[in-house]
Amino acid sequence: MSKKPRNELLKTVGKAILLIFFLYLFLVSIELLGASFKMFGGGFAERLIQITANPFVGLFIGILATSIVQSSSCTTSIVVGMVAAGVIPLRGAIPIVMGANIGTTVTNTMVSLAHITRRTEFRRAFAGAIVHDKFNILSVIVLLPLEMGTHYLEYSASFLQKIFSGVGGFKVVSPLKIIVKPVAHSIASGIEGIIPHTFWAALISTVIALALLFLSLSWLVKLMKTVIIGKIERLLHNYLFAKPYRSFLLGILFTCLVQSSSVVTSLTVPLVGAGILSIEQIFPYTIGSNIGTTITAFLASLVTQSPGAITIAFVHLLFNISGATIWYPLKRVPIWLANHTAGLISRRRWMAFLYIVVLFYGIPLVLIYLT
Repeated sequence: MSKKPRNELLKTVGKAILLIFFLYLFLVSIELLGASFKMFGGGFAERLIQITANPFVGLFIGILATSIVQSSSCTTSIVVGMVAAGVIPLRGAIPIVMGANIGTTVTNTMVSLAHITRRTEFRRAFAGAIVHDKFNILSVIVLLPLEMGTHYLEYSASFLQKIFSGVGGFKVVSPLKIIVKPVAHSIASGIEGIIPHTFWAALISTVIALALLFLSLSWLVKLMKTVIIGKIERLLHNYLFAKPYRSFLLGILFTCLVQSSSVVTSLTVPLVGAGILSIEQIFPYTIGSNIGTTITAFLASLVTQSPGAITIAFVHLLFNISGATIWYPLKRVPIWLANHTAGLISRRRWMAFLYIVVLFYGIPLVLIYLT
């Protein structure tokens, strides 16, 4: 092998190693961000859920609680436990699950902020992130009034629960969580050990998580442009994201493996920002991840043999399938809304921070207070 090809090979291998390292750092930062928010208010999220009184309060509690803990799985787990314990009725829990679907999208919206210094790249990344918001918000706009009027999710889920109530389940272990969670939680625990005051420990942990997130993503985008553009880009275009059904199935399978729709959808944000994938290509993948995130909870709920746990898992699954059935044929609507919003915000990029604060925290807090 001549010197030039050998140097090229070493350079490619080096970039691939760096890509894996920064991808790992990215995953650690997301896990650390979730752990930091839990330090702020894991108990607060549980108290929020306990005060639900009507469907709209339940919806906004679901959004706010999930935005705080950065995990729809965490919120739905709390809801499942409360339904099983008789703390809240099944009917009162359904809007909270819908709200959790919206709240979980805050993570990939935050991830898009790493591109904020580059206008065109940010516009693409922000659109790729908020198409998930738009899809879930549109689903709630249609399905919450329908559920209030007909209770079709409640009745369908209860019917399916009776069929599956005697079936045993199993726990799915995420290989990524095994390698990411110990590092992230060690950092969070270390900060808590050094700083005894919970609020300041949570704040510093959040700042470190965001710094790692921005650092890892900025390098990921740079490396992806040199490593992925080429053979891997052709693999993404010609196979994984070439057909909508492939993209959809990839979203389901990858989310079942990783057990976090936030992580799975966040991974596509830098790809869209770099121009490697389009928003149209990732939309079926996003819908698939929404469905995939319910499957592991459903399998786990079968272990408990709790009718309430199984019913809520079915509600979550049926809600996401219903949303996909309605909005995939009308995909131009959420895609147009995402592109239009990103276009407006890219002109005044500081508004991206306002978008996150108002949508995920401000509106829910104000409406919960007023109601």
